Formats: sequence, structure tokens, C-alpha cells
Amino acid sequence: MIGCTSLASLPRLRDYTSHRVSSWDTRGGNADFWNIKPGEKRILADIEGPGCIKHIWMTMGIPREDYCRRIVIRMFWDDCPDASVECPIGDFFGLGHGMRKNFVTLPMQMSPQSGKGFNCWWPMPFRRKAVIEIENQGEQDYNHYFYIDYEKYPSVDAVQDLAYFHVQWRREADTRGWAFEEKKRPGDEIGKDPRILNPSARENYIICKVEGDGIYCGAHLDIDCFQRNPNDWYGEGDDMIFIDGEEWPPQLHGTGTEDWYHCAYCPTEEYNAPYHGIILYSGTPEWRWKGKQTVYRYHIEDPLRFKKSILVSIEHGHANKLSNDYSSTAYYYLTEPKKGGPDLPPVEERLPRPNEPQYP
Repeated sequence: MIGCTSLASLPRLRDYTSHRVSSWDTRGGNADFWNIKPGEKRILADIEGPGCIKHIWMTMGIPREDYCRRIVIRMFWDDCPDASVECPIGDFFGLGHGMRKNFVTLPMQMSPQSGKGFNCWWPMPFRRKAVIEIENQGEQDYNHYFYIDYEKYPSVDAVQDLAYFHVQWRREADTRGWAFEEKKRPGDEIGKDPRILNPSARENYIICKVEGDGIYCGAHLDIDCFQRNPNDWYGEGDDMIFIDGEEWPPQLHGTGTEDWYHCAYCPTEEYNAPYHGIILYSGTPEWRWKGKQTVYRYHIEDPLRFKKSILVSIEHGHANKLSNDYSSTAYYYLTEPKKGGPDLPPVEERLPRPNEPQYP
């Protein structure tokens, strides 16, 4: 069964055959890449089912790091005309900000050299068909190398009770926190403001919003503290997860962003565990939360089941008082293939902020 743990199921004699689609040079040469022109869409894989994609590896010879946000990956399942996955390629593989960096998690990794080897281990079952497409929305061509490894099954029974993989990418380039917008000073000006008590999720940043029957498996959150906020530690923003239309307060209400990704005491260290951690920390001794941060929490051992809907949200700073740049990539499964989240914004609205000199 696909759902068994990897080590425990290795000796099981399942009925499948192993296959791969790759960019190998079919002439027998060493030009093992596909050149992707500006504006070009290219189908990397068009696979007949029933089957399950088990692993994807990619690397790209790109002219600039921000091509990690200019190149889009899409995935289509069975006969659904809408992409269940539509995401900037770097974010899909676990790290935002239009950059590459070595890190290891259980479902995704960026591997040496300097994070240029992208790996994805999310299982992606399908009944009739799987199509993987990339689009170069940059201004220059680049070379794309890839493996897509999958299993094929003699009967649809092997995947009949399995859900379809989906991804949702979102960004709010300025969360417009009330304390920053109104230039509130730390201390009583913030602490005695009635808005410091937040009995709702109305102004929260949305990580994932889905209608349907499925399983939520987690997300990575990419935060750019691009301007100095009063009391600017982002980690006090509570996570709030609403399942099947429940009212506030939800059953799954957290105690802070740093607690959501299961670290503690205002961490300033990078740390990669299988299910949680800090991929990127960019602060300085003078400004501990300056710049770009990436944190993650994957629900591999504790997936969240929903029958009608799920809303995963988080405060941007306690009581939504901070103005930062938030983006996120959420991973989930649904019983039927459908569009994965809101429309992807145009390139200029996806590109990361420059590191300098926008920080006052």
C-alpha cells in the first residue's frame, strides 16, 4: 500500500512497475537538459495511469536567483482542466524569497551545490493521467534538468481510496499591521490599545483556504521583515486553523508563530528537522528580525482531516500589529482534482523584495 511507512513497507511485495521521465539526451550525448525559451510552456511528463509519482528531482541553469519565482510549475490530474498545482518553482520545492539554499525536510530538500538540487518526495497518486508542466515567465532562456520517478499499477484499485495532491501559493506583500500603520510606540501605546486583544481571525494572514474533502499536510511560511516595526518580533502571531466551517475560537488555536513551527524563545538559529524548523534566518545583532526568514511545519505524522473545508491562518505579529511581507506554500490532498488555490499573480507581484536598501 502506498500509505505504509517507507521503511516498514520496503519488504512488501507490491504489484507495480517502476518508471521515469527525464531530460536525458536521447542522442546518447551529454546535453541532458531541455532549453526553455522566454514565455515557453513545456510539458515535462504526460503519464497514463493508474500510477503514483514518488519522487521529483530538478535543477536549473538560471540567469538570476529570482527565476525561482519567475518559473512556474503546474500539475494536472486525470481529466481536470485546472491545475491542482500552480506555484513558483522554488516555493514548490520548499523555500520562497526567489532563492536557493541547502536544507533538508522529510518531503522536500534543496541539496548541494548551494541548494541547486531540488527534491520532492510527496506521493502523488492518480487514476487516469498525470501531466507536469513548467512555464518560463522570465526574460531569458535557461536549461532545465529533471527526473520524475513514478510507479504504475495493473489496476486502479491500488489508488482507488487515495486523494489527489494539491498546492496553494499565496502572498500578501504588505500585511499593513495597525501598530506600524499608526506609528504606535512600544509600551503603553500598544499594550493599552484595545486591538491588542484579538478575538477573531478576520485580519489574519491566510496560509490555506480550501473547500472539499481532504487532508491538510502543512506549509512553509516566508516572511520578509522589510521595514522596522515597533516590537517587531513576528513570532507572537498565533496560528488559527478552522475545520469544516467552525466558528472562532477554533479547536486548533496556537500560541505563536514560533510555536507553530515548534521552536522556542525567539530563535535566531537555522534548524532543519523532518517536520518543522527554520530554513532561513537573516537577522543581525542590531536588528534581530531584519530581512528574510523561512519557517515550516509539516503534518506528516498528524495530518489534519477535513470533510467540507479548512482555513489555515496566522497572525502577522500578535493581534496582527506588524507590517511585513508574507508568502506561503501549503500542501494538501483532496478526494477529487480541482484548482489549487487562487490565481497565481503576475511575475512582478511574485518577485522578492531586494535585500537592501529598503530597510529604514
